[in-house]
Amino acid sequence: MNLENTQVQMRKGILEFCILHIISRGEVYASDMLEELTSAKIMVVEGTLYPLLTRLRKAGLVEYKWVESSSGPPRKYYTITDDGKSFVKNLDMTWKELVKSTGEIISNKKSK
Repeated sequence: MNLENTQVQMRKGILEFCILHIISRGEVYASDMLEELTSAKIMVVEGTLYPLLTRLRKAGLVEYKWVESSSGPPRKYYTITDDGKSFVKNLDMTWKELVKSTGEIISNKKSK
């Protein structure tokens, strides 16, 4: 089994959750999302982020607006919808349960 592949799959599994959390804090530009994800060591590229943002928008979880920029073309800023807030709240509960469950499993020193 390939360790790197497994690590990538683990990160992909939480990417949507992390992106929704970032957007839930307020209006955000995609490059700011990329910067935060990268600084948190969740490596993602634009080619992954933009299709995911499109899926989230089509699902009604986020929306965007164009904002004129004084230093270039207009920018697309994302915000979370009411449905998105509810979705994130449910994901938060799931995350907490998973952290607790996996913590119990990986800290169990018993062997059979």
